[in-house]
Amino acid sequence: MFESGIVSILLIAVVVIIVLSVFFSFFPVMLWISALASGVRIGIITLVAMRLRRVTPSRIVNPLIKATKAGLGLNINQLESHFLAGGNVDRVINALIAAQRANIPLEFERAAAIDLAGRDVLQAVQMSVNPRVIETPIVAAVAKDGIEVKVKARVTVRANIDRLVGGAGEETIIARVGEGIVTTVGSSNSHKDVLENPDSISRTVLSKGLDAGTAFEILSIDIADVDVGKNIGAFLQTEQAEADKRIAQAKAEERRAMAVAQEQEMKARVVEMRARVVESESEVPLAMAEALRSGKLGVMDYMNLKNIEADTQMRSSLGKPNENLGNDNKNRD
Repeated sequence: MFESGIVSILLIAVVVIIVLSVFFSFFPVMLWISALASGVRIGIITLVAMRLRRVTPSRIVNPLIKATKAGLGLNINQLESHFLAGGNVDRVINALIAAQRANIPLEFERAAAIDLAGRDVLQAVQMSVNPRVIETPIVAAVAKDGIEVKVKARVTVRANIDRLVGGAGEETIIARVGEGIVTTVGSSNSHKDVLENPDSISRTVLSKGLDAGTAFEILSIDIADVDVGKNIGAFLQTEQAEADKRIAQAKAEERRAMAVAQEQEMKARVVEMRARVVESESEVPLAMAEALRSGKLGVMDYMNLKNIEADTQMRSSLGKPNENLGNDNKNRD
């Protein structure tokens, strides 16, 4: 009898524990008590409804307590709707509290929109209070005298709350500052002007309004380092001269090849003309035989022609030794 009573008590205790566990899982009484103690009027049924909507009550109630203590005047429906939209309620509340302490006008709707846009709204508020320094990479530009100048700048920016949604990021700021540096150095007559007055780059770049359409406001642009690079002008002139030389050599080679081809063509034409002369000379005996046969040329005329040829050959043979002798005398001299 005694043992059965102990078993009954244990069963009752187990059932009570299970019931209490289920009750407290659906009815967050401690969280409700904490909210009431903090001055946040919220019903226990509302917390149970959050459970049914698969919303963690603590992720809504705790930020609401902070907002109420800070005097933001928010309600639970605003926080729950932002949570269901996929936002970070706690970060938005912290950003609103930080903006209120820094006297920065920021409403819950804008903070929620910034958070849902994927930006860190708390970091944006902190950047509005404490500006951030962005260091640009080394930007190489060439002055009008052809000397390369390498510039590194530090850009001090402050977050612009009104342009955080849809505004460009840090990459755009860096790109625009680099473009301004290239423009300023490129418009300088000499690289010495840039080295003597590096602040001219800052003034020129700031006057261009590079923060338009971005999520930041540029406060200052400071030149951190200025170095002299290569003589780009001389290098380009050297490359151009080398290219001109190669072009001239190619044209000269083309003209030489054309001259050689023309020379070979002329030689071929000379050989052709000589062949024609030989061919014509070969027809002379035939013409003379035909003339003798037809009676147009007499035998005495033929003999006189032969005598003239023999006399011509004799005169030619007599003139050749004299030419050789003259050449020998020249060699001796």
